[in-house]
Amino acid sequence: MAAFESAVDFEDYFPSMIVRLGAEGFIGELCNGFQLLMDCEKGLITFESLKRNSFLLGLQDMGDDEFACMLREGDLDGDGNLNQLEFCILMFRLSPGLMDGSKQWVQAEVDHVMI
Repeated sequence: MAAFESAVDFEDYFPSMIVRLGAEGFIGELCNGFQLLMDCEKGLITFESLKRNSFLLGLQDMGDDEFACMLREGDLDGDGNLNQLEFCILMFRLSPGLMDGSKQWVQAEVDHVMI
């Protein structure tokens, strides 16, 4: 992950997207992003599909090791690819704003239940 973070400047627009689109609309946009990057035959984001479509994200200058690192970071089932759920989880994990917001939402719900 450190190699990926040092190579790419990431501005976190996700929290403002949720405000604008709502939670359901935001998840829909993440799914659209997955569709854009996936290998249509496999239904997964593969190393090849990520590399082939990297220009859509402005990441065409990334090296193979950085693409492999991105896949490893999100690959929860160990198959070397990202399915849609893994992609969405990775996007949430890469967003400090969403992670902070999630903690606040969980705490607010716990506080509400405890009252």
